[in-house]
Amino acid sequence: MDSQLLAQASAWAAQDPDPETKAELLQLIDTGDSAALADRMNSRLDFGTAGLRGELGAGPNRMNRVLVAQAAAGIRDYVLEHFSEDPSVVIGFDGRINSAVFARDSAQILAAAGIRTILFDGVVPTPVLAFAGKHLATSAAIMVTASHNPPRDNGYKVYLGGTNGGSQIISPTDKEIAAKIRKVAESQTFESIPKSDDFQIVGDELRQAYVGETASLTGEILDGESLKIVYTAMHGVGWHVVEKLFEAVGLARPITVDAQLLPDGRFPTVAFPNPEEPGAMDLSFAKANEVGADLILANDPDADRLAIGIPDSSAAAGWRRLTGDEIGLILGYEMARRAVAEGKKGTLACSIVSSSVLSKVAEHFDLDYRETLTGFKWISKVPGLIFGYEEALGYCVDPARTPDKDGISAALIISALATQLAVEGKSLESHLVALGEMFGYFATGQISIRVTDLSVIDQIMSKLRNNPPTEIDGVAANFTDLKIGSATLGSTDGLRFDLADGRRVIVRPSGTEPKLKCYLQAVSESKLQAESSLAALNQAMQALLK
Repeated sequence: MDSQLLAQASAWAAQDPDPETKAELLQLIDTGDSAALADRMNSRLDFGTAGLRGELGAGPNRMNRVLVAQAAAGIRDYVLEHFSEDPSVVIGFDGRINSAVFARDSAQILAAAGIRTILFDGVVPTPVLAFAGKHLATSAAIMVTASHNPPRDNGYKVYLGGTNGGSQIISPTDKEIAAKIRKVAESQTFESIPKSDDFQIVGDELRQAYVGETASLTGEILDGESLKIVYTAMHGVGWHVVEKLFEAVGLARPITVDAQLLPDGRFPTVAFPNPEEPGAMDLSFAKANEVGADLILANDPDADRLAIGIPDSSAAAGWRRLTGDEIGLILGYEMARRAVAEGKKGTLACSIVSSSVLSKVAEHFDLDYRETLTGFKWISKVPGLIFGYEEALGYCVDPARTPDKDGISAALIISALATQLAVEGKSLESHLVALGEMFGYFATGQISIRVTDLSVIDQIMSKLRNNPPTEIDGVAANFTDLKIGSATLGSTDGLRFDLADGRRVIVRPSGTEPKLKCYLQAVSESKLQAESSLAALNQAMQALLK
């Protein structure tokens, strides 16, 4: 075994306070498994605009207590440098394996530096943590979560106050924090990083503040018992806040999918705890059929995303999940209508891979419209934001108070609207048809290629970038390399193809999972034509990406 690799692994094991990950490294050393050691030791989880996210395990290329302590110390140094007057941080965590441990380690490290540190007393949804950072006007906020990633993953998400407005960090802040983390890693061990229990524990007062503020988005709902709504938390942390919020506005208590209701970091009933994944909502469909429900709400495990199920007799389960773009259209129209009714001006925004139908909604209401790079770190920073969304089930309906995607407040708005539509003898399905008649039918879809070897994604991207097709599905295609960037849109690793018939394709690597994603859009005056055109585009891109 390489002596340098052995020395690195031994040094890491010596400082690791977690007996499980310590034993993992020591066993690999004892068995001489150089490949497994190199995988853990020869690279490092990058700290970027999404913070940290990766598989649990030993070494700098895994999520563990040593790596998290180094990250917390780097954030400590950044906060002290940039927020000299009353530096403060609020920390939340979800129900994943080790989330509570990572959060407490972070609180101890920040508190020891004299930073006013506030730690939630138990699990909390990501949007409630984002709300808390804004509500308390803290210098920074940290959420320990891997959102909808596989069970063995965890992560570390950072929000920044001050001029950043409480939203997620962007470059160059991530690089500055990453440099401080590396400096800590080179100079300190877990043991030598100062720690203190002098931090504040908070809980229901902030959860109740979130519920009270969010309830004001819609006010008391009449006829709140008129719909039967099924809810699943996907083994996550959304339920108790959803329950309190629905009670506060007069909506009936949702019927719950009990097998998925409470936090469980093993996610035993789903292959991937993401409502977008095939099979993830099967238990919700079964429960809805059992009770004769009208609507299904599904949060992801940290409740920053929302999936919606509606009755559909043509679907195998009798239900279909609305696409993120369909929900984005419903919410975008509703929030724009409300803003105009209140005499407000502002901007509707979505990511470049989301449906451009939102531009038609903005035009209809004489509001501004912005496309951003993918991620709410960009959407939440749009000036005058009224509503923002991304097709991956993320929606921001209350940007002034919760500057991030929020699957709980979105669930409230959807449920209130569905209740009102039911009173009028309508449904979300008929509402979508009416919106299609107003703005045209924008059919969108996605091809998702999950890999075990990330180099496969690089190979596909390089092939398309260096030799882009001039035609797709027999139609001339104009190629744009999004890595070049523009005055209105920064650089991102993505490829865009605009077809002469109005269809659109965007190919990009996922920012959070080992996937290559291909986003498709077709537009027509009829739903049938749009769906047919989209199907043909999907087939053409499947062949191109093979």
